[in-house]
Order: sequence, then structure tokens, then C-alpha cells
Amino acid sequence: MKRRTFLAASGAIVAASTLPAAAFAQGAAGALTAAWTGPYGGVPAFDKVAVADFKPALELGMKTERAEIDAIADSRTPPTFENTIAALERAGDMSDRVGTFYGVWSSTLSTPELRDIEKEMSPKLSAHDDETLQNEKLFKRIEAVYEARAKLTPEQQRLSWLYWNRFVRAGARLSPADKKRVAEINQELAGLFTSFTQNLLADETDYVLYLRTESELAGLPDDVRAAAAAGAKDRGHEGEWAILNTRSSMDPFLTYSTRRDLREKVWRTYYSRGDNGDAKDNNANIKKILKLRVERAKLLGYPTHAHWRLENAMAKTPEAAMALMLRVWPSAIARVKEEVAEMQAIADKEKAGHRIEPWDYRFYAEKVRADRYALDMNEVKPYMQLEKLREGMFWAAGQVYGFQFEQVSNVPVAHPDIRVWEVKRDGKHQGLWYFDPYARAGKRSGAWMNAYRTQEKFDKPVTTIVSNNSNFVKGAPGEPVLISWDDAETMFHEFGHAIHGLNSDVAYPSLSGTAVARDYVEFPSQINEHWLPTPQILNSYALHHKTGKPIPAELVEKLEKASTFRQGFEVTEYLSSAIIDMKLHLAGDVDIDPDAFEREELTKLGMPSELVMRHRTPQFGHVFASDGYSAGYYSYLWSETLALDVVDAFKRTPGGMYDKAMAAKLRANVMSIGNSVDPEIAFRTLMGRDVDVKPYLRNKGFPTA
Repeated sequence: MKRRTFLAASGAIVAASTLPAAAFAQGAAGALTAAWTGPYGGVPAFDKVAVADFKPALELGMKTERAEIDAIADSRTPPTFENTIAALERAGDMSDRVGTFYGVWSSTLSTPELRDIEKEMSPKLSAHDDETLQNEKLFKRIEAVYEARAKLTPEQQRLSWLYWNRFVRAGARLSPADKKRVAEINQELAGLFTSFTQNLLADETDYVLYLRTESELAGLPDDVRAAAAAGAKDRGHEGEWAILNTRSSMDPFLTYSTRRDLREKVWRTYYSRGDNGDAKDNNANIKKILKLRVERAKLLGYPTHAHWRLENAMAKTPEAAMALMLRVWPSAIARVKEEVAEMQAIADKEKAGHRIEPWDYRFYAEKVRADRYALDMNEVKPYMQLEKLREGMFWAAGQVYGFQFEQVSNVPVAHPDIRVWEVKRDGKHQGLWYFDPYARAGKRSGAWMNAYRTQEKFDKPVTTIVSNNSNFVKGAPGEPVLISWDDAETMFHEFGHAIHGLNSDVAYPSLSGTAVARDYVEFPSQINEHWLPTPQILNSYALHHKTGKPIPAELVEKLEKASTFRQGFEVTEYLSSAIIDMKLHLAGDVDIDPDAFEREELTKLGMPSELVMRHRTPQFGHVFASDGYSAGYYSYLWSETLALDVVDAFKRTPGGMYDKAMAAKLRANVMSIGNSVDPEIAFRTLMGRDVDVKPYLRNKGFPTA
């Protein structure tokens, strides 16, 4: 019953199962179903995967798990924690292993053949989950253990509650007819999620702007040109330059290109993904998803999907989440107006002859940065070497959590670009970290963390296997990959998820690592971003790619002074997406035209016309590629409020961000305990009080009153 973690990814998370693996190990899909062997407690055999094997492996996994679940449910012995809850924790190893392979291929190595399998299998996997969660005999056993939980250990009590709550929220107490309808809804949603994801991936893959003349490259720095040339070469257009339809390619082009006509073209192409009125348009999918979600919520006894989703979140209610968002919103859009006024003044001074439009924002923001702070981010980028920053992440994790990282070559990988490190603490093996940094065809855009195996120790110690995945454009052989400051922050952020998993020290896998509330899971990763700008990292790892010299102190000082620069854009771009997500899922059982709803609600909010939502509704994978962040995109704000409160506490200690006592408290009360303690209690134990929002507001340069 445990599940792997794919944070910020839209790949499928499938059910787990076990049956005698030997019965299938001789077959074609044996590599997917067999127990992992080799060093470090076993590793996934990524080198033996064939796409054609996924369907039979998934089907065997479901058959296997069904048999094991039936054995638990049909037991004639009185229900106990050991024979029911612990038995469920032991269930699912085979299918869990298949799920690891399936998730990796779906998110990083997708092909037309695999996408056909996803379309067929997604509803079947959903139906399989529902069959388990609606098993009446199994639920009665779980409920019996839950009601007698007082004699259990605190962690066992938490796990018993987790199972009981999961089954109740899935409809275990519903009538047979209502259970059937919930299962039908889940299967239909699974198919719609797959369709949404594949449409979005197609628009990201199929739309490429090829540049062919020097005039079309005007304003682009050398590293951006080099990345575009490499992208074109990979797509059979050697001698040209490719601007891909992904954020990592779009963002630098809009920042530096002096060709306003091309900036507009790239902007419109990127922000119209899933919204082109063609066969890959996502609006119809969204309408159906919203309707099905509200129907399911009402069957389960909730007024809206948002109320169902937030019941187990740290925020507890949509109203609490919305209150935080609306507290920040006025300050964010007020700052946007100030930023636009500064940009417009520069455009007017240059006699540009136009008002600031969304495709101008990044371009003129850089001019303001240079004018106000004498800071050109192109001066920073030569010091942002991907590999050096990775080394810096390792060093900081060592200082704060005691980790050591050693690269290994004795484990198979899914692609030659992927590398693996063993992670130790005090010489003892803690887990493996896989790094998949580069963009390629079939890989979803963005950056995310995976957990291939979660930590546990209730039967025997099992160490975790985690990965970080991103989409940097691979440089020429022998040339360092230079990334932006924003991308460096994202690296540290996603690595924070990985070290959350690596720090885990709990008994049961369902409570392990990042398996926490959605609005709490980003908390550790957002803390981790704040080790990047420390002098220790910048002086030793922000080294010029040619001279090897550290980033100059005066440049660091400029970065610090400009730390609140463009926060109006950053917060408004994000927060508008989060508010629309919540409003969509609070709207109830009404017919929604996604484009019209987005437009009308943003107008009511006073959304500045000079920018758009970070994720427009037809491309909002967090919300419509799964239930993952649905009615939950606010979680980044909620978690960042927690994180900046803790960062503020670090900075007030004698050791600053590397204070040993504060680091030990963080590890003991957050990083190591997973979901074994309610997050509200865990945070209060760490800080001695509830969260204070003022550090967040100060960090953004917003008023705190």
C-alpha cells in the first residue's frame, strides 16, 4: 500500500504489489518485477527496461497485490496492528518496483509507444486502487485497529490513523452504488489526467522556433546562443538555433533578446500551450475534470473538491489558505505597478514607442536591475557552473546534516546522462542520489525530485534511493554548463526534497521522508534554497568558469541589495495561479469555461495586464495532470511562510545558517520524522510557537503591518 514519491512531476504513481516474483522473473518483464539485487540493498535494473514490458508488469503487479490484500482482508484472526496495518505496509513491493520504472519512463523517457500504454493502463490502475480502498472487509479490520489504537506506540497510532483516514476519504463508508460511482469517476479522471499531460508534452515538444540569422540572435548572450545551437543540433537542425517551448529556454530568450517581435512570438507560443483550439487543446479536459471532482467530493460528503483536499493539509480549510493568499496579494500587485512604472520610464527614455507588455517584462526588468543596482545578471552567470554548484549543495548538506557524497559507477542508469552518488553519514550508508540534469526529447519540462525507494526499518533497515531531475541544456563536450541564478535556486530547492528523504529515520514506509501534507512538503526544500547565497557557498563554489576565481564581493553585495528586486512579478505570477486554482475548485457544480473563468476572475482580482499566471489553466500540470496539487498550489506560499520563519531563526543564531544547534533541531523535528508527527505539532515543537508571517513579508520587501 505504500507509494513512491514523484514531487512536482506529472508522471503516474502506480499501485504496489507482491506475488512470487520467480513466477514471472523468467518472462519478458522480469526486470521490472523482480526484487532489486546488487549493492546498497539492491538497485533498480534501469539497463534492462523495455517499454513493451510495462503493460504485463503492471498487470501482474495488480494481480499480485489483489491476492495479498485479499489475504489480509479474509483473515479469520482478530485484527491487530501486526496482522493488518503492518501487513499492509509489507504489501506491494513488486508493484511498487514496477511503479518506479513506470514513473521514470513516463516523466523522462516518454515515447509514443509508452504514451499508448499510459492511456490504456491509467484507468486500470485507478480501478485497482479503488478496489483496494473500497474493500469493506479490509476497512473493518483497519477501523478495528484504529479504534483500539491507544495501546500502540505514537508512530503506530499515526500510521493507523493514516490508513483509516485514507480509506474513509476514498469512500469506504459509502453505499455500494456510491462506491461504484466514485470508482467510475476516478477511472475517468485517470484517463483525463493522461490526456492532459500528453497534450501538454506534445505542445512543448512540437513547437520550436528555429533562428537562422544573426539578426534574430540580437541581444542573446553567448551561453544562451550555445544552448540554442545545441538544442537545434539535437533536433537535426545543425547550423541553426532552437528556442524550445519550455520555461528554461523561453525565460532567457525573453530576458535578453532585443528582437521584440520574436519575444512576442516566443511568449505567445509558450503561454498558449494546451490552448490552441486544436486536437491537443486542454480546455475540454479541464471542464470534465472539474465536474468530476466536484461530483466525487459531494459523494464523499464535502461541499467542494477544495474542502476534501484540504481536510488533511496543514491549512485544514480552503478559507485559511485563501486568507493567507489574499493577505499577500495586495502587496504583490502594488509592487508590480511600481516595477512597471520603472520599466516604462526606461522604455520611454529609449523612445521605444510602446507600453510594457507581458513579453517585455523580463527584458525591461533587466534594464531596471542594471540601472538601479548596477547589476547585470550576465555578470553572475559565468560563476554559476552546474557542477560546481552541485558540489556546493553537497558541502552545505554535509555541514548541516552530516552527509558525505561519493560518486559511484556500479549501478545501472536509465540514460547515459544520469549519474549516481552514495550518501553516507559518519561513514554509514544512508542512501543513493541519482542526478538527471539535462533536457531531452520525451522528458517533461521543469525540475523535480523522485523517491525510487523509501526509507523504513520496521522489519529490517531499508535505505532510500532518491533522484533530482531538471532540464538544463547540455553544453558542448568539455564545456561547463552555466545556469542562471534562478536556476541555481531551483537546484538547491529540489535538492532539499532529496535530503528530506535522505534524512528520514522512521519505522514505516508510508510515513517516510517526503510523504507529508502537500502544504508542508515544500517547507524543507524552501529552507534549502537559503544555503545558496551564503558566503561559504559563494566563495568556494561560485567560481568563474574560465579563471576559477570566486565571484567578487562587490557582485555579491549587488545581489544582496537586489534580493527583493522583481518580487512583484515573482509573487504575482505565482500567486495568481494559486488563487485561480483555489477559485476553480471552490466554484462548485457549475459549468466552467476555463479561459473565460481565468480571465474574469483575474480581472476581479485586479491582475496587472503586464504579466500572466505562471501556469495558465490549460497548461497547469500541477493541478490537472493529477490530483496532486489540485486546490493545493497555495502550498508553496504556505510552506515558504514556514521556511522563511525558520531561516530567520537560523540567521539570529551565533552560527547563522550553519548553526549546529539549530540544524540539529531542524533535523530532529522536521527532516527525520517524515509524517510520523502531525506537521502543525512538529513545527510548533521546532519553533516553540505557531508560524509568524512577517519574515516572509520582509523577505519579499513587502510591508509587514
